[in-house]
Amino acid sequence: MKLALDVSAVPPRLAGAGRYIGELARRVPATGVDTTLVTRRDDTLRWHDWSPSTHIASIVPNARPSRLFYGALMAGRSSTARSVDVWHSPHYAMPHRSSTATVVTIHDLTFFTNPEWHERSKVSFFRRAIAYSATHAEVLITISEFTARQLDEQIPRHAPVIVATLGVDLERFTTDSSGDQEMLRVHELPAERPYIFFLGTFEPRKGIDVLLDAFEEVARDDAEVELWLAGQPGWGVKEIEARIASHGALSRIRRLGFVEEAALPALLRQSRAVVYPSRGEGFGLPVLEALACGARVVTSSDTVMSEIAGDAALLARAGDADQLAEVITTALTMSREERALRAQRSRARAEIFTWDASVAQHVRAYEMAMRS
Repeated sequence: MKLALDVSAVPPRLAGAGRYIGELARRVPATGVDTTLVTRRDDTLRWHDWSPSTHIASIVPNARPSRLFYGALMAGRSSTARSVDVWHSPHYAMPHRSSTATVVTIHDLTFFTNPEWHERSKVSFFRRAIAYSATHAEVLITISEFTARQLDEQIPRHAPVIVATLGVDLERFTTDSSGDQEMLRVHELPAERPYIFFLGTFEPRKGIDVLLDAFEEVARDDAEVELWLAGQPGWGVKEIEARIASHGALSRIRRLGFVEEAALPALLRQSRAVVYPSRGEGFGLPVLEALACGARVVTSSDTVMSEIAGDAALLARAGDADQLAEVITTALTMSREERALRAQRSRARAEIFTWDASVAQHVRAYEMAMRS
């Protein structure tokens, strides 16, 4: 089988959907699939280094408007598309007027269910892209059962769906904390400070505003605990910045920015609680990575995150700062025995989700697309 995997939308720093696409680029070739990575013209070296066993087709323009135009109207008729059996578009949008069997990943349906969580310009684009892909692709991949159900609700008549939940690198995200103190010191972080940890893109749907409100309450009762915020800026950052600047416990809020991959497991393990109060999304990879590290995880009920975490996480209603503060306090005040049991339960839950299983489902989708 010959596959073209479009990685042209992946930013330089892998996070969220970018992490997912990066893992596919590295792991699918190991299954025996002859893989070509479709990249931007200025982005070949990174992908050569990342996945050296693949072919590289650097055919996509660098500028975003040109890239979107090329992806929709030109990519499907390119020599690369004509030379493969399957084209995989891993981020909603697919080439138009293509004769190549196409698989498209639908991460979530929040552009339909909660457009206020996104920039207006993106809402109309991705609604059209998802609607087109859902009815023109040979096979769709969703990254959770939750998204598959939402797809049925929003676009009832759609292509066949394969659910391929995301995975976690269980050799990197472990419960072994032996080198954590030194790792934090190397990154100039105070290893002795107790902290609550958030990891995610800074944007409205991640619930950072709710976390900041909850931390007001937690900080009043706990004079030492800090809030460490890690992640890249998205959109709507000005409102978050304003909330932080006026926060009653500002001196105990630490901004880490983008965290290097080497330091991330230590940060998850050493936290008093990993809090991910997202209002909704397609999967919630930080929750899974935290569980793999045996961390105490607090996340949102009635969302895909609770589906992933099962009974391994503590849950609060999305958007409810008072309840979030209560649940964070519960996590912070667990006994040593409770923490040990929670770590075991968290790790066991995470071990259900592997990248090998996810990749196997992707290969199944490619084979289905070829037969259609």
